Amino acid sequence: MSRSKQREKVFRLLFRVEFYPKEEFADQEALFFQDEEQEQMTEEESRAVTETVEDIREKLADIDSALSEHMKGWNLERIGKVELTILRLAVYEIRFVSEIPVSVSINEAVELAKRYGQDEASGFVNGVLAKFAD
Repeated sequence: MSRSKQREKVFRLLFRVEFYPKEEFADQEALFFQDEEQEQMTEEESRAVTETVEDIREKLADIDSALSEHMKGWNLERIGKVELTILRLAVYEIRFVSEIPVSVSINEAVELAKRYGQDEASGFVNGVLAKFAD
């Protein structure tokens, strides 16, 4: 599976964080991987997605703090859940995954925003993440 496809699957699983308490997340992971589309994933690919989401969840306070610092005049509660999930994933990559260039993380986040977000989402995501590139 390509890194872009893996990133999209991470996004789709991570999106559930906003809607389910921590105690229920293991059940949500199981449901996610039972989905027909997910059956195409190898065990190794599934494990990579799960490990990435778990790592993001562990670092969520740091990620959200970094986002808040870079978004003057916005608070995380005002951001749409899709856009927030995309931003969290991108900031995780920028801050904690050194083998992914910052420009790639930003570009991939913008593409996810175009696919899953509202009309203005890609511009918003690009604008926020551009501040991390400096």
